[in-house]
Amino acid sequence: MRTLLITAFAAAAVFAASHTSDACTRVVYKGPNNTVITARSMDFSIEIPANHWIFPRGIERNGEVGKNSLRWKSRYGSLAVSSWDMATTDGMNEKGLSANLLWLTASEYPEFDPDGDRKGMSVSLWAQYALDNFATVEEAVREFEKEAFAIVTDFIPGTDKFTTVHLSLSDATGDNAIFEYIGGKLVIHHDPDYTVMTNDPPYAEQRAIAKYWQGIPGKVFLPGSVTPSDRFVRASFFINAVPQTDNTRVAVASAFSVIRNVSVPYGFEIEGYPNLSTTRWRSVADHKNRVYYFETALTPNVFWTDLRKIDFAESSGVRKLDLSDNRTYAGECSAEFVAAKAFKFQGL
Repeated sequence: MRTLLITAFAAAAVFAASHTSDACTRVVYKGPNNTVITARSMDFSIEIPANHWIFPRGIERNGEVGKNSLRWKSRYGSLAVSSWDMATTDGMNEKGLSANLLWLTASEYPEFDPDGDRKGMSVSLWAQYALDNFATVEEAVREFEKEAFAIVTDFIPGTDKFTTVHLSLSDATGDNAIFEYIGGKLVIHHDPDYTVMTNDPPYAEQRAIAKYWQGIPGKVFLPGSVTPSDRFVRASFFINAVPQTDNTRVAVASAFSVIRNVSVPYGFEIEGYPNLSTTRWRSVADHKNRVYYFETALTPNVFWTDLRKIDFAESSGVRKLDLSDNRTYAGECSAEFVAAKAFKFQGL
């Protein structure tokens, strides 16, 4: 117990010493009869516009890192959430695979030689690559294990933020995986039980924190700060404490209630700690019913898109739901998407 305590608080200290990251949480709800729901909060120190995009099957893409870019054609259509219309940070595809990018300060990506033999892909496309190509987490793990390409990163344009993220995937079977680059090497954490993650520290240390807190009853005491380690503990407790049901309305409400509980109040800041950041938006992906819910901090409503109502045929074209200027939507919004030219992913 003493060793676990030291490990947990050492991990928290590592986080507290890192002042350049931004905070997020992702949690997976599992109810009976294949009820699987992934919720995430996007916490960031600056506004992060999040337009929604419908991408059909058959889109030709490249890794946006020059002549040595990885190239592929999308197998599956998807609903993608963009950041500044230069990257996909979240979304769900027509098969029910969900992808979420969260900040991870400790990320160190492999070296990339633009003239070498190994293909490269901008980190802005990492989540979209998964949505384009895989129906399940297992498929994605098998492909990523090959390390056939290098993830290439850079500063977010117009900021001093060097992009360092890890990727989580969840699917309709309830499977989960977290992909991190530590010391230039890909580390894959693959287990259906890996239902909770935050941004820092690396996932192995998050699991150590979770193991320590398993010995402390959540009904007696839960840590209440906005640090990733505390949010991890609260999310882990509450996702199992809320009703476990196949009633979709109750299950979605439960997932929303947990992700709201671990969100950061709007405008919150501590001088010297920009990594403890306002929650800008929240998403909830219902894998079983293929419905993607969304809310932002500055608009009053939850809205959602039923992917079963979307035509993902190659000929259907790219469509956009514009969330700029705090545009407000309510209810099911599949009919609100309009034809648009796809944004260009940020690369080198």
